[in-house]
Amino acid sequence: MSQRLEDFGQEWVAAWNAHDLERILSHYAEDIVLISPLAEKRLGVPGGRVEGKSALRVYFARGLAALPDLKFQLLRIVPGLGSLVLEYVAADGRHAAELMVFNDHGAVREVRAHYAG
Repeated sequence: MSQRLEDFGQEWVAAWNAHDLERILSHYAEDIVLISPLAEKRLGVPGGRVEGKSALRVYFARGLAALPDLKFQLLRIVPGLGSLVLEYVAADGRHAAELMVFNDHGAVREVRAHYAG
């Protein structure tokens, strides 16, 4: 596996576990599109689609506020071509996986989040 992707995955989890919103957002492109069942629930967004970094900021800030003890445990990084899947144990103990697609500058431009159970 590319060291760059391993480093990205470790840093992504560390940013979340530090509850550092700016550090978390630094991984994402301005034109990010995130699709998540949690976004549908927390934001009331049909289809769970969050578009743009400002909307992502609102979504992530609500998540951090709702889960002050949030802690992710990284399980695996599965590299692809211009993408990766991060598998982790989410704050509620469920298994989660996020498909992240990168732009040409190494920022995440698309995310599709998945949660077990």
